[in-house]
Parts: sequence; structure tokens; C-alpha cells
Amino acid sequence: MSIEPSALPDDVEQLKELVMAQRVELEHLKLVIAKLRRMQFGRSSEKLDRQIAQGELQLEELEISQDRILARLRAARPEPAAPKRQPLPEHLPRERYVYQPTCSCPDCGAAMRQIGEDVSEMLEHVPEQFKVIRIVRPKLACERCERIVQESAPSRPIPRGIAGPGVLAHILVSKYCDHLPLYRQSQIYARQGVELERSTMAEWVGQVFQLVDPLIESLARYVLGANKLHADDIPIPVLDPGRGKTKTGRLWTYVRDDRPAGSIDPPAVLFRYSPDRKGEHPQGHLKPFAGILQADAYSGFNDLYERGAIVEAACWAHARRAFYDLHQATNSPIAGEALERIAELYEIEADIRGQLPEERQRQRQAHAQPLLESLRAWLQQTLARVSKKSELAQAIGYVLSRWTALTRYCGDGRIEIDNNAAERALRAVALGRKNFLFAGSDAGGERAAAMYSLIGTAKLIGMDPEAYLRYVLERIAEHPIHRIDELLPWAVAEALKAANDARLAA
Repeated sequence: MSIEPSALPDDVEQLKELVMAQRVELEHLKLVIAKLRRMQFGRSSEKLDRQIAQGELQLEELEISQDRILARLRAARPEPAAPKRQPLPEHLPRERYVYQPTCSCPDCGAAMRQIGEDVSEMLEHVPEQFKVIRIVRPKLACERCERIVQESAPSRPIPRGIAGPGVLAHILVSKYCDHLPLYRQSQIYARQGVELERSTMAEWVGQVFQLVDPLIESLARYVLGANKLHADDIPIPVLDPGRGKTKTGRLWTYVRDDRPAGSIDPPAVLFRYSPDRKGEHPQGHLKPFAGILQADAYSGFNDLYERGAIVEAACWAHARRAFYDLHQATNSPIAGEALERIAELYEIEADIRGQLPEERQRQRQAHAQPLLESLRAWLQQTLARVSKKSELAQAIGYVLSRWTALTRYCGDGRIEIDNNAAERALRAVALGRKNFLFAGSDAGGERAAAMYSLIGTAKLIGMDPEAYLRYVLERIAEHPIHRIDELLPWAVAEALKAANDARLAA
């Protein structure tokens, strides 16, 4: 029944209780109407028609009441405080413009003196500019012996190519970090009067991939040399030549990041591409690795666990997701309780983040272990009471079937409660996938994996990925291959920071 505005209570808590009660009734009415419509399908009944019409009328009245209650709640809420404007960054260059009034009084003509000034600031953008580097190498000839001397030409990232390190770094970061496809970049550069064909830039990307391949392998050795990794994968559409359609390739990510366990080792991420999701691919990627692998329940990892060199650690965020989806769809109280119990485990993790493994293990044994034992007993009791074919039973069954892997973190302070480190690494791929539509080939997938590895690692340690790639491309062509580790992101971080500080101070 609709409630008149004058009959509504003034107390906010009472209004909230009324909203919740009516929401329950709304959901019930929606289910009843849907059921009646299914019964009505295929046959006509005046009684059914009247029941549906009556239900829809009640639903309409309840929705009107909800609108009135929510309007009263909005009116009872205090106005949010106006956001405080943050000062503009100090490191930005400043240009001073003085708007000087006339030096004589506009009324009597007498000379005027300054008694103060008002200063305000405005943020402005200066469009990026291309520039041409003209390399001049004078030739000198000896007047006595006619010997000719000339300096060698500086190396270029692409032999005899016109693209400098800064241009290449900008194209790569725009594509793989800012998710701008090459054809859009071509349009942007054309507005600046520089015609760069998409096909030309694609060739440059391929040549840079060959140039940095030794650096990618050096990064892979570092990542796979860890004693714990996070792993995940994501599908990407790949053009299938000759068929006029796309196939589904995969990008795999392997993350080394032990900062939550107090480690000072730099974090890093490695991406690998495969044309399908067969288990042989991650098994090949992880052949040099031995330790703890934190991942989802992908069966392709099972052979790795069975060999004994790799220990499985499962992900509570993945286990939680099924209960969250159920709670959102049905408001299930059982799913809600599961979420509350899992949230208590995460509260413990928030308190011990950044502490050393030994302390994390001690805290988990003292606080998380009792909660886990209680959760397991509750899940087993609940599973016996719900339908075996229900989605709730499937969600509970997933947790119980993977209980050993899910609770392994409690006895080892190196392990995280979830695999979110890998999922965060894949976000850039998910965003890029929306813009690129598909990779052009398997080779394009391999190039993407390489660039996501370098850019993702630079971002993990707080570096500007474009500045990093520019630094690498300026040097890598002549850098000794046996010292390639010197170009890894954390190895050049101090040099880049010093150069940036000097630029800002100039």
C-alpha cells in the first residue's frame, strides 16, 4: 500500500527500516508476478489476468512509496562538504603574467604606488611537439698526408630508421599502457603535421621487440627465480589469417611481489603468450620454477603440482566471488554470512601486511586458524542442508574441495591470502583488449607479452614507463649482452631519478 508523505516518520533509522522492509516485499511481488506470467504463457485465464493486474498495482504503489521514503532520506542527510581544492604541483614550471594597471590615477591623474597584489594560478597544457635531430659529422682531411677523419654515427634503436628512442618509447607506452591502437596514434600525430602510417609504426614495434628480447629473457630469469609466484591468464582475440575470423589466444602473467611479506626484492611481472589454453603452455613457462604457485583452480597447473617441485596455494578472492555473485542476485543470507566470515580473514591480513613471514605466520596461527576451522565446520553443516544441485552448493563445494590449498597461507607467512597481485597485472590487458579489438597475429601476441612485461614491471616499482623505455632504447643496441641485467627497471631507477631531479631543478 502506498504511504502518504505526511505519514512518514522523521527518524532516519526508522526510514531505513521501512525502506528495507518494502524492498523485501518488492522482491517478493516481482517473483510472484514472474511466476504468474510463466503460468499464463500458452493459455488465457481471467483469474490469472486479475491476479497479475492486482500484483502489478501493488508493485506500482510500493515503488511510489519507495520514492517518497528515499526522497525523505535524501532531505534528512546533511549536505556534503565542498571538496577542498589541492594546490598545483610545485615541480611544474611557472610562467608569470603581470596585468599592470595604469600608473596614474584614473580620477585625479596623480602617480600611484603599489600596496600589494593578488596572485592566482591556472593549470595549462602545452601540446607535445615532435622535433628533428639533425646529426652533422664534419669530415676533416690532413693537409700533409691527406688522411680523412670523421666521427662514427651514433647508434640508433632501429638501424637506418628515422625513429628516435623517445618516439619509439612514446608509441609503445601509448599502445600498451595508455591503450591507444596504432591507427588512433596515427590520427593524433597527423593533427600535429607528422604523417606516420600505422603499418610503419607496426614495423617499428616488431623491430623493438627483437631488440629487447634479451632483456625480456633476463627479466624472466629474475621472475622465475623467486620462491613464490602469482599466476593467472586472460583470453585475447587473435586474427586467424586465411579464415577471416579471430581465434582465442591467451596471455599468461607471472608476478613476483613479496613486498606484503616485508621483502625488499623489487617486484616484477612476466607475461607470456600462447595460441590456446592447453596446460602444456604454463608447464613450459614454469619449467625453471620451483616453489609456491598461487593461482586459481585451472587444471593445467595440476601436472606441475603432481611433480612435487611446485606447491599449490589457492585464492580466497576467487572462492569469495561465487558467494558475492549469489548474494547480489538473490540476497541469500547464507551467502551473506559466508562473505562476513571471509571478511574477518581479510581484516587480519590488513593488520599484518608488510610484516616479515615469521610474524605473519604467528599472527595467522593465533587469529585466522580458529576462524578457518569454524568456517569449515559451518560450510559442511550448511552443505548438508541445501540442494545438491544449487549454485550455493557449488560455491561451498569449491571451497571444501580446495580447502588444503586455500588454507596453506595460514601456515606459511610468505603466501598471500589471495591471487590479486596477478589479477591486478591483467587489468592493463583487459583495458587494452577493449580498444584493440584483436591482436593481428600470434607474433603480435608475443610482442604484446614482451611490452606488458617491461611496462608492467616499471609501473610496479613506481617508474615512469615511457622514461624507462626511452633510457633502454638509447643504450640497448650497443649494450654488452652479458651485462643485460644492468638495463632492468630497478637497475636504472636511481639514474632515471637523478636525471629527472636535475631536469626539474634546471
